Amino acid sequence: MKTKLIAPSLLSADFGNLQKDIEMLNRSQADWFHIDVMDGRFVPNISFGFPVMKTVQQHAKKFVDVHLMIVEPEKYVDEFINHGADLISVHYEACTHLHRTIHHIQSKGAKAGVVLNPSTPVLMLEDIIADVDLVLLMSVNPGFGGQKFIENTYKKIAETKDLILSNNSTALIEVDGGVNLDNASKLFEAGADVLVAGNAVFSAESPERTIELLKI
Repeated sequence: MKTKLIAPSLLSADFGNLQKDIEMLNRSQADWFHIDVMDGRFVPNISFGFPVMKTVQQHAKKFVDVHLMIVEPEKYVDEFINHGADLISVHYEACTHLHRTIHHIQSKGAKAGVVLNPSTPVLMLEDIIADVDLVLLMSVNPGFGGQKFIENTYKKIAETKDLILSNNSTALIEVDGGVNLDNASKLFEAGADVLVAGNAVFSAESPERTIELLKI
């Protein structure tokens, strides 16, 4: 069965009233909560850490998808799982011992994903694809919300799908960056399973209706 999951990014939520936005997503047709964690080192921005994760853990009633845009992510994996992460994705470019980190995440009971920046080729995943639960393709350069979608992403989705099938992997394909109502259906058609949407959801007049439309 074709997967069409929407994972709104809390990076675009109202931090003055985060509980309200979390409860809206609980009511909506959103499937996952997407949590973008930035450290100001791997990416040129700082987002949030464990205090915000604690709020998410207290109020979110859906799958929590944590994207670590940080150096040495292996140091923080256990604590993110303790704060309610159901899936943790680490960057290929930031994780020196990727195989070890992926298996450590899974050993703690969470799903594990690997993330590729726009300039990192899909073939770099050949030796890890059978081990991961998810591949997250960045369709913008990570670090800031609201960027323009990179069109080469469609080609990378097809390449990732081929790699998954040729290795009998069950990994899902997630796309993050510049996702909106204009390209969501095309991304699903190309082979994406999960779409991360931040500005497209939270800046909409009706976020709940926008989430419905993204799934069509």
